[in-house]
Amino acid sequence: MREIVACHCGQCRRWSGHVWASTSVPLDRFRLTAEAALRWFASSAAARRGFCTRCGSSLFWRPADEDRIAIATGALDATDGLRLTRHIHTGDAGDYYRPEGPPPPPARDGPRVLDCACLCGGVAFRLPGPAGPVTACHCRQCRRLSGHYAASFDAGEATIDWLRRDTLGEYATPAGGRRGFCTRCGSSLWFRSAAGEFSVEAGAVTGPTGGRMAEHIFVGSKGAYYEIDDGLPQAGRG
Repeated sequence: MREIVACHCGQCRRWSGHVWASTSVPLDRFRLTAEAALRWFASSAAARRGFCTRCGSSLFWRPADEDRIAIATGALDATDGLRLTRHIHTGDAGDYYRPEGPPPPPARDGPRVLDCACLCGGVAFRLPGPAGPVTACHCRQCRRLSGHYAASFDAGEATIDWLRRDTLGEYATPAGGRRGFCTRCGSSLWFRSAAGEFSVEAGAVTGPTGGRMAEHIFVGSKGAYYEIDDGLPQAGRG
């Protein structure tokens, strides 16, 4: 498999909820062993994105004019011998982090309203801004669902103004939480814990968030193929 590439383009960030990382193989080396819940979304004329309609996991990116398929690194059970070696479309990175190194300082005047939407526009909502502290989660569940690792900020669910939710789906996690995603395009949108705490995926914000990456949690479960190099606090090494 090809070395791992992290993509910071607006589509990948909206789709995954933060940043999408993938390896790649030629199609003649790839076999689907189960596809009952797999759906493909044409995100552009150049490529399709494959995701699970049951849980919303971001799985595949397949270019239209190449005989290869990109596979989310978070979907792999093992990444032995693979390393994250390149970042692409870094100019489209979110305002709350940098692809490598410490995050930028927070904006002095953050947006008062955050517009959020999935990649296809079937789900859209607004909430008060700015986003404030953003937490990166490296637990196995977040890595499998996002394709790399997740980044979200706390929000009051009662403050959300729903504009559209025709294609909104929810996945019940084993721990009693629920994850919101678009059933048409697979975009990750929000998480509600079993205790009712609510957070929005930072990549779902369509413009500046006014937030700043503040910490990393469950780092003991992070992928072996990347390092955390921004100098922020880390928790959950056990």
